[in-house]
Amino acid sequence: MKKKNREAAAQEEFARQALSLWPALKGSLRRVRKPCIRPGCPACARGDKHPAWLLSFTRQGKRHCMYVPIGLAPQLRRALKNGRRLEQLLYAMGPKMIREHRQARLAANGGKTNAAPTNAGLSKKKRPPKS
Repeated sequence: MKKKNREAAAQEEFARQALSLWPALKGSLRRVRKPCIRPGCPACARGDKHPAWLLSFTRQGKRHCMYVPIGLAPQLRRALKNGRRLEQLLYAMGPKMIREHRQARLAANGGKTNAAPTNAGLSKKKRPPKS
C-alpha cells in the first residue's frame, strides 16, 4: 500500500474514532452543597444546603467554574468520559505512527533490516587505571 493511501486510511480511522466520542470536553464535574440566596429559606435556616453541580475547566491557563443545571449533569459526565477517551486516542497516535513507519520501511527493503547494528551512543568499558 502506498504512503498516501496508508495515511488517508489512518486519517479516516482516527476521524471515525474521534467522531464516535462526541460530545467531548476536558474538566471536572463536582456536586457541591450551597446556601441559596432566598431570604428566609427554611432549608438554609436549618443549616441544610442545596445541591448544585459545578464544571471546572482551564481556559488560557486560568481555572474557571460554571454552574451546571441539574438536568445537564448526566450529559456533561458522558462528555468528560469521552474527553478522557479522546485524550488516550491522541496519546496512542505517536507510537502507532512510528510502528507503521517501521513496518513500511521494512516492507520497502524486502524484509531486510539496515546494516549491522552500530555502537553509536554506547560508551566503551572503562579500564582500570595503570599503577
